[in-house]
Formats: sequence, structure tokens, C-alpha cells
Amino acid sequence: MDDHIGDGETPAALHNPRRAGEEVGAETVPRAHSPPHQNGGSRSSGVVLGVDGGTTSTVCVCMPFLDFGDELPDPAPVLGRAAAGCSNHNSVGETAARETLERVMAEALEKSGSNRSAVRAVCLGVSGVNHPSDQERVLNWLRDMFPINVKLYVRNDAIAALASGTMGRLHGCVLIAGTGCISYGIADDGKEARSSGAGPVLGDWGSGYGIAARALTAVIRAHDGRGPPTKLTNKMLKTLGLSTPDEIIGWTYADSSWARIAALVPEVVACAEDSDEVADKILVNAVQELALSVKAVVERLNLCGEDGKGSFPVVMVGGVLEANKGWDIGNEVMKYVKENFSGAYAVRPKVEPAVGAALLAINFITKDSMANDS
Repeated sequence: MDDHIGDGETPAALHNPRRAGEEVGAETVPRAHSPPHQNGGSRSSGVVLGVDGGTTSTVCVCMPFLDFGDELPDPAPVLGRAAAGCSNHNSVGETAARETLERVMAEALEKSGSNRSAVRAVCLGVSGVNHPSDQERVLNWLRDMFPINVKLYVRNDAIAALASGTMGRLHGCVLIAGTGCISYGIADDGKEARSSGAGPVLGDWGSGYGIAARALTAVIRAHDGRGPPTKLTNKMLKTLGLSTPDEIIGWTYADSSWARIAALVPEVVACAEDSDEVADKILVNAVQELALSVKAVVERLNLCGEDGKGSFPVVMVGGVLEANKGWDIGNEVMKYVKENFSGAYAVRPKVEPAVGAALLAINFITKDSMANDS
């Protein structure tokens, strides 16, 4: 299989004649056999593909179709894994997004030693899929790639992130803070809610992009005399290999991709840990924004119960929430959340969101099989 895929070209491993007569969400398929209740099992039961498609990168894993119960083996039984760039159609366009998804799925299958005939289900968690029309568009892509008996599920990437911390069970809230940010929750009755996730133009200020953009703005303001001096100036100039703050303007607009800007977050954290008040204020504001987004989701779904003390997970995903020596943004967010909801508890997943998507695929198809058997 060629590594390069040209415009409009589908990887041979995924090519399939056009599917027809399907509905959005789960497709109508022949009855599936229940997976064996064990942590081993043979490849004969088939495989599932889980995809986590974000603004920065896209990852696909191929896993055996097995019932893992309440705990995954360590390490997770990933048969094949592939990674590529952005698959958010809002960021790179539909053609590039589709090619990226096709590439990672084909490569993961190839690395696993499987082919598309072994695939039982595919679950995509893709950023930018926020409306039924988005879901239908991506489902149409998948229908062209896989046989008609393959179950297809397309959701927002937040769902895959949530599932990575809950063994594929859809309950609780997930907070993603990487290049972008979003809070997403699902209640026991299936009701869903989201907050933030509208992109940098509409104010995802708790995201990596938002933090870094504010830091760059602070450098320019300090240089102009419109803001206080800050250690961010020397830190950013050194990191970017620039001589003066004026050069930051050219650097920024030469390529204003979200991930490129967001990559500067560690420099902001370093300055805050070095007692820079400007950097510290930027991080405090980010924490407040992230906590508010979680609060909004929890309240809309009543995840805390009628007494406000109910227990629920807050799955923490993304580089912004990773622990640092002196400034742990994730822990600070949870302090704010627990002030309002004492039953909230943080979950830092042991597996990546793509594995969460694969677990969702297993749970979805097993649930459908049980419904067909009843």
C-alpha cells in the first residue's frame, strides 16, 4: 500500500462499492454474534477500528472484537496503530480530512495483518462533527470504504475522549483542552450537552490556542506600552528565534494554524512558574473558562443528582491539562469544579482516545446484538 494518497484516491485496502439505503448513526446489518467473554480470544471474531480525529492529529487503532468487561489488559490489545495529521474538515477542508481518515484506517489494518473483510465495526470520534449534517457527510465517506455489513458510528471526538476514561461507557463529563477545548457530557438517560468547542474566533480561551494567543498578545501590548512588562517577551523571542517583538507579528501571520500557536503553551506555563504575573493571570483565566464549561454541562444534564452531591467522572484529556511542577491546570480546574459539585472526581485515562473509540465500537455492536436477540 502506498504511503501517499492523491486527491480523490481511496486506499486499496478500504475501497468498496457505494453503499445505499442506510440511516445516520448505526447501520442496518445482519445479526452480530456476541463476542467471547474473555481477555484473549482469536482473530476469527473480527476486529474493530477506533479513530480519534482532532485538530492536531488523527490516530486509528485496530483492536480485536472482544468483551473486555470492566478492565482492559495492560497494555491494551492494540493490533495495529497509525497516526496522521488533522482530520477536522473545518480546519483543512473535506478532501484533506477524508484522505487523512482513509490513510490512518488503511495503515492500522495493514499493521494488524487484517483486511476490511475482518472489520466488524468502525467508530470515528472526529472534531468538527457537531451537527447531523456533519455526521452524515463523514458516514458517507465510510460507506464508500467498508462492506455493507460493517457497523459505522460517527461522533464528535469528545465522545472518544470520554470513552477512554470510562471503558467505553457513555456517562459523565469529559474536558478536552489541547489545541482546542470542549466540555461534553452524557447522562444515564442518553441526554447530551456540550459547552465551548466553538473554535478560537468564538472564544475557546481555555484552549492551548487561547492561552498562547493571549500570551503573544501580552508581549505585543508590553512592547507597545499598552500593557505591563512580562517575562513572556524574552521567553517567546528565544523560543521562536526572533530578535524583537515586532517580528512576532510576522511570525504569527506567516502561518496562523491553531496547532502552531498552541505549541507555545509550555512557555506560558514556564513563565507562570517563574512568578510572572501576566502569565499567571492568563493561566488563571484559562482555568476559570475550563471550569465554567464543565459546570455548564453538569448543570444542564443534572449529573450531580437532585441533591447536588451525586458522583460522576470528569475525564481529563489534552496536553493543557497535563501536570506541571508548579502549575497544574487540570488540578486547578478540578478545584473549581468540586467547589460546586462535591461528587465530581477526575479521571486521567490510561489509554488514548482512539482506544476509547474502539471500545465504543465494541459496546455499540454488542448492545445492538443483545437488542436483536431480545
